Amino acid sequence: MHALLRDLYGHQVWADAEHWRAIGAHAVAREDKVTRDRLHHIAIVQRAFLWAVGDRREPFAFTQAEDFASFEALKAYAREHHDRLSPEVEALTDARLAESVAIPWFTDPPLSITVAEALAQGAMHTHYHRGQNATRLRELGGEPPPTDYIYWMWKGRPEPVWTR
Repeated sequence: MHALLRDLYGHQVWADAEHWRAIGAHAVAREDKVTRDRLHHIAIVQRAFLWAVGDRREPFAFTQAEDFASFEALKAYAREHHDRLSPEVEALTDARLAESVAIPWFTDPPLSITVAEALAQGAMHTHYHRGQNATRLRELGGEPPPTDYIYWMWKGRPEPVWTR
């Protein structure tokens, strides 16, 4: 499981970088509220899942899309999370992945799943919303990059490139 999760998160960082670059290169998409709100949602949920499986010593820091004055500021927020992500995923042991964790935003009824399941959900949730933004980018006249997991594997699991 650990190898698959490492791959899913390696893919996520790469695909997010591709996604951010494509949206950033298209002026209409950069300023589109629907796209910006969804980009924020992706970033906050990624942080929430990593927090949920972490030590939770600090309360979760909620933000709103409006807290970021520019596209670049929101991108920096997303990238900062990704810069922390790999070492944290790499440090997980099989024993930790098998531990149960309560997902605090599900209360009625409460939800307890394994750390591995929570991380898998975090990666899948991102993929889902990245697809929505790809569709939106095309609607706005842009061209979304290929970001499927299989494409990333085919290309040799490239490292993320945030700027070009």
